[in-house]
Amino acid sequence: LKESGAQILLPHGRAEAERLLSAVRRLPGVVRAEIAGAVRRHLETVRDVEIVAACVREPEAIAAAFARSPGVRDSVGSGTRHVAIRFDDGVRLQLHCVPASEFVVAWFRATGSAAHVQEVVARATLRGLTLGDHDLRDASGRTIELADEPALYAAIGLPWLPPELREGMGESEHAEREGFDGLVTLDDIRGVLHCHSQYSDGGATIAELAAAARARGWSYLGVSDHSQSAFYAGGLSAESLARQHDEIDAINASFSDFRVLKGVEADILPCGRIDYPTDVLDRFDYVIASVHSRLGMNERQMTDRVLKALDDPHISVLGHPTGRLLLTREPYAIDMDAVLEKAGRLGVAVELNADPHRLDLDWRLAKLARKYGATIEIGPDAHSVDGLENMALGIGMARKAWLRPEDVINTRSAEDFVSFATRRRREAAAR
Repeated sequence: LKESGAQILLPHGRAEAERLLSAVRRLPGVVRAEIAGAVRRHLETVRDVEIVAACVREPEAIAAAFARSPGVRDSVGSGTRHVAIRFDDGVRLQLHCVPASEFVVAWFRATGSAAHVQEVVARATLRGLTLGDHDLRDASGRTIELADEPALYAAIGLPWLPPELREGMGESEHAEREGFDGLVTLDDIRGVLHCHSQYSDGGATIAELAAAARARGWSYLGVSDHSQSAFYAGGLSAESLARQHDEIDAINASFSDFRVLKGVEADILPCGRIDYPTDVLDRFDYVIASVHSRLGMNERQMTDRVLKALDDPHISVLGHPTGRLLLTREPYAIDMDAVLEKAGRLGVAVELNADPHRLDLDWRLAKLARKYGATIEIGPDAHSVDGLENMALGIGMARKAWLRPEDVINTRSAEDFVSFATRRRREAAAR
């Protein structure tokens, strides 16, 4: 994959970027260097690492020197400030070496998508400014000194836009009209809900997951092992569930400031029915319903399958709604407009699965979910204690979708979430 210049997952791209950044910062004559491009914008997949370096002597010479580093297979652009480098291990680097006075504009240009840069350049023009490749100039042609990126945005009448928003999808207009203050952060998360223990295909015990979640400052953790139809993942029988719930009760008895919720990731069967009979589903605090089988259905079949499942009042969250696995499996055919509209109307949360291989719901569709009033659940899909770290990745995707804390269900307390999860069940029983 690396040899062919294919995309890699964001965590791998970020690791490569940080390694290369350290090497660039050690170059003589480099006074500052920062990551740019897709990694800085928090895109789910990355092709090239981009780094911008501010230099106190000839930028062309510094770029050329790095292109001759050990481990470099080949390079393009030697003798210029912008060098494309391919290393022996297949990693690809776009290195931009510029005078220190041009660093802010170069970093801005190397970070934003082409559409975002075009948006900002056009806004500068409307204000009588010229945002060129190297600097920002006023109407008389004088260079405007820029201390940092916020100064650049302020000069053209915009608040500073976090890098993850710079996709050219109307963010400049939205920033001018409403701003982006208050986007969701990791500190807003009160608990996590999509976690697998040793009862199914996870590698940690419930107690270990709970202790790790509590150490992160969260006040609850939901255990959502696979249901019985997921035999390939050790899906739980009704008898195993009874033992698991007894264990959860014992763990909860040991805490006064933390709660383990009884959940399940139940399969949506091909007919649209939820795995487990009603009396078993009634035992859970919440139910995540996901498609794991028959992924080759056509769009009408898959859409009907999921829409039928949403009618079940036990469903609290629709898990990884398009079934994609980044770089290895395309989303299954499904009408997400119809699904998101119904989820919003019925009060079913839609998952933004934060596993780096999934990141499903796609952040672009998460923006659409807001339009339909569908609440988002950010789930780590943790199969180990380390898997809880996925939440940071999910938060970045939620921010790309312009989500605020009120758009995310697990910014609520455990009590508020359980009330949300059981509301439809109570209403159905009352009818």
